[in-house]
Amino acid sequence: MMTYNDKISIDLISHGVRQKGKLAEQKTVVSFREHARDRLSYWLANRMDQLMFQTLSGIAYSFNPDGSARTSGAFASLAFASDVSAPTANRHVNVTGASGAYTGLVAGNTATIDSEAVLTYEAIVDLGVYAKTNYVKPLMAGGKEYYVMFVRPEGLAQLKKDADFQRAVVTGLERGKMNPFFTGGTVTVDGMVIHEHRLVYNTKGAASGSKWGSGSTVNGSRALLCGSQALGMADLGTPEWAEKWFNYNSSPGINVDKMFGLIKPKFYNTNTASIEDFGVVAVNHYV
Repeated sequence: MMTYNDKISIDLISHGVRQKGKLAEQKTVVSFREHARDRLSYWLANRMDQLMFQTLSGIAYSFNPDGSARTSGAFASLAFASDVSAPTANRHVNVTGASGAYTGLVAGNTATIDSEAVLTYEAIVDLGVYAKTNYVKPLMAGGKEYYVMFVRPEGLAQLKKDADFQRAVVTGLERGKMNPFFTGGTVTVDGMVIHEHRLVYNTKGAASGSKWGSGSTVNGSRALLCGSQALGMADLGTPEWAEKWFNYNSSPGINVDKMFGLIKPKFYNTNTASIEDFGVVAVNHYV
């Protein structure tokens, strides 16, 4: 029996805001402290989600989730930023299509994505088979195997427009207004839990010439098929808040920071006889 381990580097992300002063406070009915803590809470949760998705996707932190360049280099200098790695050969696929019909999965290559590469029910079924036959460890619940697939809203829209997907969801799940097809809830199809998330990586914000496709002008997205232990995270406690007064106690400031680390585990796979991403498959498609 072989056992494997990985090392997670840790670092600190931090952000703070400061009020202009007492006069600014009197000019508005908005409570600075309440508003600042709310916005900083959102910032922290959002940025951690961004870094998690980009770690799973193999996208450098120097980019935003929409493919545009980050204006600040703070995330790119994190200790675990250098651990971000591209998908391995057998954990990276493209959806393909021709004449408006799905044609299968091929080896991942962003240069070959075109407008025919859309998600369909057949693609979901094939991805489930691909994960199982390539020994991506599934999640277990109630004695059954499951995978979670994260897709952008555009990807879920492609599935909803597919007649086979419509039939599977509408006829295979609970009838009526509570059916996930109508409520927008999470859908489980053929052991695949389809979860919509707007932070899934895409190229809609990238400049023409920096996108995907043969001419680098095609918008694409990298859906993520995740099994067990897809992402490693070192979570060092709860976020720490600090409040401080400036300028003779006339200007308050609030700061939040969080210490953590991320890594996409890669271990030796006996099926492919090579090092592979352990629990995630990157799925490129058109948006």
